[in-house]
Amino acid sequence: MNKKTNQSLAGVPLNKYISVAGVCSRRNAVLLIKDGHVKINGKVVKEPGVRVGSDDVVKVKNRVVRSQELAYVVLNKPRGVVTTVSDEKGRHTVLELVSLAAKQRIYPVGRLDVNTTGVLILTNDGDLAQKLAHPKGRIAKVYDVTVHKALPPEAPDAIKKGIRIDGSVLQVDDCLLLPSPKNNKIRVTIHSGKNRIIRRLFEVLGYIVERLDRVSFAGISKKGLALGQWRLLTKSEIEKLKSVN
Repeated sequence: MNKKTNQSLAGVPLNKYISVAGVCSRRNAVLLIKDGHVKINGKVVKEPGVRVGSDDVVKVKNRVVRSQELAYVVLNKPRGVVTTVSDEKGRHTVLELVSLAAKQRIYPVGRLDVNTTGVLILTNDGDLAQKLAHPKGRIAKVYDVTVHKALPPEAPDAIKKGIRIDGSVLQVDDCLLLPSPKNNKIRVTIHSGKNRIIRRLFEVLGYIVERLDRVSFAGISKKGLALGQWRLLTKSEIEKLKSVN
């Protein structure tokens, strides 16, 4: 490899370089490297710790990848927008909404249903994305739920005791009724990352979810953001996300 290196990239381990390039997490980069899918200057390299310089050409599965600055964005996702890179049905995607947020290619962390609104994190930090989206992670998510009929005063306590869904008991972190004209709005805090878990929770209880809004994800809120708006995360918010267990 070339000895001449840019100081900002000098000594960067190959698996970290691939992760910062937005290809995948460092852990998955190690697998790609060991399986022989990575080349540096035309030669297959199977050692994740090999250091990459600024003049080196790195290819993953014969595609050139380049290290880039990490970007972190929070979006207040509106209804009708899909949390995918593209959509075969021609629907708008979250990437269209954040096209001006960063020069780098960023990706959503996990998914929100097409009809669910609220906090969505987008980044090219593969390690952080994997950490936050992992089903076994204990990432706190706060949802405001509007159902089709009034909720009884005892609903929060009943939900906090645990609700059996698909053979297992869902434990919520917190639950409280919110003021509303129809008494049909409730806030639920959970750490489960299972697909459509909030909608399934209320289906089991006999309610139809009319509106689902994620107001917070891992401590990041959408305060000050109208639907469809985004902002860059602050340094302290990024540090908070990286410190989440």
